Amino acid sequence: QLQLVESGGGSVQAGGSLRLSCVSSGFRPNSYDMAWHRQAPGKERELVSTIDRVGRVTTYADSVKGRFTISRDNAKNTLYLQMNSLKPEDTAMYYCAADPFPVAGGLYEYTWWGRGTQVTVSS
Repeated sequence: QLQLVESGGGSVQAGGSLRLSCVSSGFRPNSYDMAWHRQAPGKERELVSTIDRVGRVTTYADSVKGRFTISRDNAKNTLYLQMNSLKPEDTAMYYCAADPFPVAGGLYEYTWWGRGTQVTVSS
């Protein structure tokens, strides 16, 4: 059974950093593309960053470019999101997701999701 478990969230002040981790099990990580999403209260879910199955191709939302870095260590079955220069508007629940073929019709859609880890940034 495929499982994704996020960790690393917490409360920080603006300008601080956090590193999120997502440990996967039940599938071979090099067969799945992965991504981080976030959702703030009252807002739609936002795709934050994507990474291909071997970690060579990445994408970022404009709102996090230059501040966040996605990476993965397939030997450790772990996806990461390094978040620097955090802003209050980064406050959200962060979710990792996986799919073997997430792009459909020009959109990213992921089948498997973790339960999320909360990030709170205070001003």
